[in-house]
Amino acid sequence: MSEGAPRYFTLEEANTALAIIRPLLSEILEIRQIILDRQSDLWPVIEKSLGNGGSRTASQTVREFERFDRLVRQVMATGALIKDINSGLVDFPALRDGREVYLCWKFDEDGVRFWHDVDSGFAGRQPW
Repeated sequence: MSEGAPRYFTLEEANTALAIIRPLLSEILEIRQIILDRQSDLWPVIEKSLGNGGSRTASQTVREFERFDRLVRQVMATGALIKDINSGLVDFPALRDGREVYLCWKFDEDGVRFWHDVDSGFAGRQPW
């Protein structure tokens, strides 16, 4: 496969990839919540940091952002696409009847069982 060409998943390959993706996405969602929980503490620190102030919370949050970025990159390295970080929505490029579609999985689902056209998104999901 040439660089830049999408990886196409079969349904079986997408479900197998969940063994790697599910724990990564679990951690991503956990970090997302930690960052959201710290938001009210961070705004004053961010404003203060413009004047060279700092804080332990800000330093910890920077580390969380770095960890978050690393995890997102690991998911994307599988060929899967994170479509909505808030709900844990992941698409897997696939071919159906010779055209590109997305196999679609949401974090709270047991496995990949849906697909949709590339341009229809989550609202167009159908059982595979």
